Amino acid sequence: MSFSNNVEVSYNTEQKLTLNKHDKTWIISLFGTAVGAGILFLPINIGVNGFWPLITIALLAGPMTFLAHRGLARFILSSNSSKAEFTDVAEEHFGHRFGFLISLLYFLSIFPILMIYGVGLTNTVESFMVNQMGMATPSRVLLSGVLVALLIGVMTAGEKTVLRAFEVIVYPLVFILFGISLYMIPNWQMPNFADIPDAKTFTQTLWLAIPTTIFAFSHTAAISSFSVAQKRHYGEQAGKRVDFILKHTSMMLITFVLFFVFSCALSLTPAQLAEAKAQNISILSYLANVTGSGLIASFGPFIACIAIISSFFGHFLGGRESLSGIIAKHTNLKPKVVNKLTIGILFFSVWYAAVKNPSVLGIMETFSGPVIALILFILPMYAIRNVESMKKYRGKISNIFVTVIGLIAISAILYNII
Repeated sequence: MSFSNNVEVSYNTEQKLTLNKHDKTWIISLFGTAVGAGILFLPINIGVNGFWPLITIALLAGPMTFLAHRGLARFILSSNSSKAEFTDVAEEHFGHRFGFLISLLYFLSIFPILMIYGVGLTNTVESFMVNQMGMATPSRVLLSGVLVALLIGVMTAGEKTVLRAFEVIVYPLVFILFGISLYMIPNWQMPNFADIPDAKTFTQTLWLAIPTTIFAFSHTAAISSFSVAQKRHYGEQAGKRVDFILKHTSMMLITFVLFFVFSCALSLTPAQLAEAKAQNISILSYLANVTGSGLIASFGPFIACIAIISSFFGHFLGGRESLSGIIAKHTNLKPKVVNKLTIGILFFSVWYAAVKNPSVLGIMETFSGPVIALILFILPMYAIRNVESMKKYRGKISNIFVTVIGLIAISAILYNII
């Protein structure tokens, strides 16, 4: 994807930066990548254990989100080449073999998520057509093929179309999330502040909740494309602008997502949240069942669709970029051929998964989890310690925080798998 070199410099001094249209568009894109279908399960996953763990996770979510993504963006920007993407930077810093392994793992962390979204979107649209519109069950092959083709078609239409698509999708999502959060306020119940779990239970709850929180706010898949775009757009100012944009993205995510989480969690008791978790349904589905709200029941499928689509766009950026990089480095194919081959592989893979609707996608998702934590938290911190071009970031307390959170996330995910 090519990006404009027409720089809109919008800052008064080096200390005071202001957002311009380019920055705001990328904030929306990163927000859309992060807010996938997982947000509909987040209130259940982190609210089921009571109020105090929820508060603690809320306080940790902001620093975790900003510092980790900033570290990965700095890793991308540390390359000597202005056009270097994740696969290029990994090979530049760690050599051909290790760089290839990192790039392959990065792709494999994104690839299953794309297929999961293909399955999820097909199931959601099919359910809406049958249950809400009263239509006959459509051909799954045809329906999934059309949906996947439309999504990938948008992603291949060029930079302006892609970023415009993010805006069209994400703004309604933000509005609806905020609206439902406000709508649920009359149902809020005062939490039991005296219900403080013992130290062992509290620690274990936080330990197992951290991976869920990380991935609910993760926009890892879009960070490489985002960082390269800023380097081309801002040149030497890219580092400061990247930090600035990511800070606002994190603030937007924390504000809207946590308001939604708290509003839903305060509307239900821990016992009800546990019941929703046992039923394996989204928070909106459970709220619709408990409250009998036709409004929430009606918006549920629509929210699920736009959340899946927005996150699919961001993950497709990362998936296409990483797969193209791997193919280009290990073949003699021309760039145009590599691009077409990459799109073809991703299209038929996602389509096949959507048709088959396999249950093994849950296992594949558990594989993505540790790898995303490894790449988002551990890799940039390792690079800061060992790569010369990143030495200016050494000796920061934030590095210790990010490393510890990353190790906690990986250990908790592996614990859940075992």
